[in-house]
Amino acid sequence: MGSSIAWHLAPQVERVLVIERDPTYARASSALSASSIRQQFSTPLNIHLSRYGIGFLRDARQLLDVDLGLREPGYLFLASPAGEAVLRANHAIQKSEGCAVELLEPAAVTRRFAAISADGIVLASHGTANEGWFDGPALMQAFRRKARERGAEYLHDEVVGLAPHKVTLRSGRTIEASTIVIAAGPWSGEVAALLGIALPVEPRRRSVFVFDCRAPLPPLPLTIDPSGVWFRPEGRFYLAGTTPAPGNDPGFAALEVQHQEWEEMVWPVLAQRVPAFEAAKVVNAWAGYYEYNTFDQNGIVGRHPEIDSIVFATGFSGHGIQQSPAVGRAVAELIVHGAWRTLDLSPFGYERISAGRPVRELNVV
Repeated sequence: MGSSIAWHLAPQVERVLVIERDPTYARASSALSASSIRQQFSTPLNIHLSRYGIGFLRDARQLLDVDLGLREPGYLFLASPAGEAVLRANHAIQKSEGCAVELLEPAAVTRRFAAISADGIVLASHGTANEGWFDGPALMQAFRRKARERGAEYLHDEVVGLAPHKVTLRSGRTIEASTIVIAAGPWSGEVAALLGIALPVEPRRRSVFVFDCRAPLPPLPLTIDPSGVWFRPEGRFYLAGTTPAPGNDPGFAALEVQHQEWEEMVWPVLAQRVPAFEAAKVVNAWAGYYEYNTFDQNGIVGRHPEIDSIVFATGFSGHGIQQSPAVGRAVAELIVHGAWRTLDLSPFGYERISAGRPVRELNVV
């Protein structure tokens, strides 16, 4: 997110400086993301952000000189009887926004995707275009590389003090700035707290499992089971994960793979939903952090209502990498022109938090 902003902003202002405490990006959410993109949201603004994102990813070779390996097999959301009404309501919003989505009855699901069992399913929503996955770490590095080519500077240091127009670094250096963008991913809440700002963003651990399936299967979309378990192809393997069980999703948890999630939550669902996955074998796994907005799981973007020099771009709760092109463009426009231009992100402003007005996204994966 920070490098997208830097790339969009650098040609338009005198100086852009990115403070990065870990230039290896070993713990960066972008480097550890499952790197997928979808239109199937319940919030129109999220749809608009990802719609711009998919076009940007398709043009990445021209814009960033990188091949992101974009694949667009779509997302498949499966609904049990308990989730049918929400799925239909979300579908209506998506259709009204011009999304390429279709509703499928159980028999249609099995005809279209023969490997998937429709047991317990009453309805499904399938994105027929503009949804898929890509090389997220390559996008992150390309934004960084091209931002530097455009004149942005990257400084290996850490912010330890913050004032309206001044940043203090661990090295002892202080930097004066007309605008300070807090785009520190899962650590944005801690950075904002240096200035006494209550920002409800914290790291939430998510485990991703890479598994093998001996039986060759036809192409599959990224599928979300009613349980919350998701899976998708990745080369000759598959990726899968889930939201941790209630009471087992603490903020600031150690970045360690939760192998019991595979045994207790993920594999049993996979084996039921795709019978061929009964013999699935985990070959790798990793853990990454969501920059989790504990208030309403949507991005927090725009100027602080009382401290005009502070701009937020954080809290996307797992949607950040797919929304980074649009948010980078929007924040650059806000800084240069003093107002939203191409896309109005004011519904995601900080003001909603202090006013207690959450923007609820029902399709959080």
